Amino acid sequence: MSATVVVCLMAAFLLGGIPFSHLIARLRGVDLRSVGSGNIGATNLARALGYGMGALGLLLDAGKGAAAVLIPGAVLGDRATPTIEALAAAMAILGHSFTPFLRFKGGKGVATGAGAFAVLAPRATLVALAVFAVVVTLTRVVGLGSVLAALTLPVAAHLFGAARPVTLTAGLVSILVIARHRANLARLLRGSEHRLGAREGP
Repeated sequence: MSATVVVCLMAAFLLGGIPFSHLIARLRGVDLRSVGSGNIGATNLARALGYGMGALGLLLDAGKGAAAVLIPGAVLGDRATPTIEALAAAMAILGHSFTPFLRFKGGKGVATGAGAFAVLAPRATLVALAVFAVVVTLTRVVGLGSVLAALTLPVAAHLFGAARPVTLTAGLVSILVIARHRANLARLLRGSEHRLGAREGP
């Protein structure tokens, strides 16, 4: 692996690590780590500051995922292979999930992953987003929608004929996303998982 490729991957990691939702909340005087679920992602931002701010955080997180995948092509040109682009996606998602800017404590990687795979495997991503939308509409549980969408992505990528490195990376990202939702799944089994639109507290 050349030094240029390593630089591209590190750039993807650092870009993915920018905690946009956390920064938006801090500008409004809120520390996401101390409210709601304590997560620095867009869902907790929406819970703390409303759906408008949550949507902004989601778009920025998705945007950095997409931008990270485009870095190798911008730097390497025709030498940017699907393997390198898939690695850039993985690095961006890892950067978001373990951001170096917040002592390696980050979000769950769903929005960043959606942005990255919208570039790598757009049709598979649309299917995963459709699963997410249907599940969240029916259950109002974002965590469940995220997990089922993550499970759908590698299957859809394979069925749509995505490059093998992209499908494999989608599978690894799916495992990461599910692992990051362990607490949500536990709360869901207990019947205490937060639902969109539900009021917190008594």
